Amino acid sequence: MVRLHVNVDHVATLRQARLGHDPDPIQWALAAERAGAHGITVHLRKDRRHIQDRDVGELRTRCGTLLNLECSLDSEMVALALKSNAQAICLVPERREEVTTEGGLDVALERERIARVLPEFAARGAVVSLFIDPEPRQLEAAARLGAPFVELHTGSYANAAGAGRERELLRLVAGAAHAKRLGLRVNAGHGLNLENTAAVARITGMEELNIGYSIVARSLFIGVEAAVREMLQCMEQRT
Repeated sequence: MVRLHVNVDHVATLRQARLGHDPDPIQWALAAERAGAHGITVHLRKDRRHIQDRDVGELRTRCGTLLNLECSLDSEMVALALKSNAQAICLVPERREEVTTEGGLDVALERERIARVLPEFAARGAVVSLFIDPEPRQLEAAARLGAPFVELHTGSYANAAGAGRERELLRLVAGAAHAKRLGLRVNAGHGLNLENTAAVARITGMEELNIGYSIVARSLFIGVEAAVREMLQCMEQRT
């Protein structure tokens, strides 16, 4: 079965709207785990727009599953990620003006910085993935660097409709197949919801989906645990 890692960033977004304590992303994450989430994902951004440093430390201490920390290649953020002892690290692009991550990391362009940090994370026992678009050039660059995982950016697929969505799905299928031929393991995420997730979960070789916003939004109506279970059931659909 494909694993589900639940991203709790937008629980923290709501908390930061009042700069208070509620809703608590830690308690929300623990509820997601109780419902069957296989891991918890957070993105510690340089501008600290949602997840805070203290959240990462508390999640690492209290989560019973696996903590996947998304971070940019900024030297400050890499240092914090190394210090966090998160079991998994996903290297992502980051622009302060974007609302959410808008595309994959340009591995070919950033190969020198990535090559420097991969051994540092490996020395801490962290498994690293590179968040990339499903493009042969990026996949091949990731393989040359020796990255163990790639996380395919599903945003273009999620934002497309009709024939466009089918084309984007085929890109993901082809990307996953090419990644496997190169010896890469494959995860995926961004913009996935109850309507579009099942097809991605069925892609051959897919190991893990990272899903956050849609689960957080759904939980406002049916609760955290029900929303996570609903997504898990969606991922198990085979037709």
